[in-house]
Amino acid sequence: MTVEQLERVIKEENIKFIRLQFTDISGRLKNVEVTSEIFLDELETGIMFDGSSIEGFVRIEESDMYLKPDISTFAILPWTTDNAKSARIICDVYTPDGKPFEGDPRFRLKRMMEKARELGYVPYAGPEMEFFIVPLDENGKPTPAFLDRGGYFDLLPLSKVEEIRKDIALNLEKMGIVVEATHHEVAPSQHEVDFKYDNFLKTADNVQTVKLVIKTTAIYHGFHATFMPKPFFGVNGSGMHVHMSLFKGEENAFYDPTDPFGLSDVLKYFVGGLLKHARALCAITNPTVNSYKRLVPGYEAPVNVAWSVGNRSALIRIPKARGKGTRLEYRSPDPSCNIYLALAAMLAAGLDGIVNKIEPPTPVEGNIYHMSAEKKAKLRIGSLPATLKEAIEELKKDDVIIDALGEHIFEKLVETAEREWREFSIHVTDWELERYLYL
Repeated sequence: MTVEQLERVIKEENIKFIRLQFTDISGRLKNVEVTSEIFLDELETGIMFDGSSIEGFVRIEESDMYLKPDISTFAILPWTTDNAKSARIICDVYTPDGKPFEGDPRFRLKRMMEKARELGYVPYAGPEMEFFIVPLDENGKPTPAFLDRGGYFDLLPLSKVEEIRKDIALNLEKMGIVVEATHHEVAPSQHEVDFKYDNFLKTADNVQTVKLVIKTTAIYHGFHATFMPKPFFGVNGSGMHVHMSLFKGEENAFYDPTDPFGLSDVLKYFVGGLLKHARALCAITNPTVNSYKRLVPGYEAPVNVAWSVGNRSALIRIPKARGKGTRLEYRSPDPSCNIYLALAAMLAAGLDGIVNKIEPPTPVEGNIYHMSAEKKAKLRIGSLPATLKEAIEELKKDDVIIDALGEHIFEKLVETAEREWREFSIHVTDWELERYLYL
């Protein structure tokens, strides 16, 4: 879309407001809303905002920052009214001297994509978004209770949540996102939305849009959608498995028809890099205290640092598709992560594997969930961190992932995670009260 086409659409569609969206370090979507007239007047220079008000951005004495719209991300918000429509545009964050802000997660991903291009690759990704829909209480607050007792792929006739999923898909299509599937997931009240893969930057933008649409659509139906990784004890948590591939021109660099498995050395080295950095990656792909309530044995969680061709008990799975569909599935991320930083960090790990030709171990084809500790040790199958604190300590030792994040974001992430861990460590839980109050 050109600027002239954008101006014409804004006029023809009677769009009154433009929401300038960007993402903070924690992964939360932020926005500044301006009138369409102000937006068009300041489109070239960018719209100034107070960066000191955004957690982890800049100090009060450095507050003036600029949002520069990426007009390719323009989309009309489908739930706004005809007489006062709103649209959104995703923005990059710049400093007053016209340079990209080092603490902008979108910039960090673009930087890693440029490194991939220098090696001749364009990275593509397709996440699987899992989430729970829960009721609201009489005060409008989310309630940790199931809306249904459905399971994987269950059809719930005349169910309210079936209507919500349908409207989610319709709203996403109106915003230009191709929805491939929606379905009920394994746990009660748990659902999944899958959308068409794209390059890493477009996919990250789409993830933020999908989250916004899911939450907004749930609100319109009188419910709450949560991307909390493990809101309920005793059932599966919500993950965000990420399918990844690298292309060189029109060819999938992960495919090799001469290999017994159809897998190229590029894919194997990429896997080697991911496995090498897997423990540090958790600080980015699984960034909350609650993330590690999901990453436990017994709930199909990918806690085993290994790879496989087909079976789902390893951290990295290679689906059966070959040719242009050849890809790997990285299974530890959850939807609480900052998708820009997660993709940047995973790409950094994979490229490190390619550049340094890191050979992965032999793929594991047995069910790792049922293996003894002795057999895992023999096969050199490690485990992901068990806590956020452990993951942060791994991140501190990993220069490759730190470089992908940049010093600014690395320091803010560590500071935030360590503060959250301290608060969690001193909090007295209901489990403790029930177990120890009568001692």
